[in-house]
Order: sequence, then C-alpha cells, then structure tokens
Amino acid sequence: MKNVVIYTKAYCPYCVRAKALLNHKNIEFTEFDIGQQPELRNEMIDKANGSYTVPQIFVGEQHIGGCDDMMHLEAQGKLDTLLN
Repeated sequence: MKNVVIYTKAYCPYCVRAKALLNHKNIEFTEFDIGQQPELRNEMIDKANGSYTVPQIFVGEQHIGGCDDMMHLEAQGKLDTLLN
C-alpha cells in the first residue's frame, strides 16, 4: 500500500468527504491541517503545482488533486489500482 498524504482544513466539507472515502476503504493516511499548521501551506502549494485549495491528496509521490479528482478515480475503478 502506498503512502497517502492529505492536506486539509477544519470545517472543509470536501476534506471530510475525501477522508471518509479513505476511511471506508481502510486506507491509512497522513493528514496535515494547514489551518493548524499554516507553515505547511506553501509546501502543499509547491507539491501540488500551484493548487492552493484543500484537500490536496497525494498517493506516494503522485499528486492526484482534490476530493472531486479522487472521487472521479474511484468512480472509474482506478483508485484501488493507484493505492496498491
């Protein structure tokens, strides 16, 4: 299983939805709340090629985007392949 990292903020419904999918699939992930750790915001933006909204989701070294992007991969049946 590849390492999953998700950058979030509290009270973000898209963050909640993305984490719920990962939890439903029993995928362990590392969460960085950029509201609580604002020093990580620039790191997130750099890693996400300029994307600044949350969530920003990474599987291994690959940036998959935000919640909608992950849901799209799931709907296409590609998320499990990417995670393994």
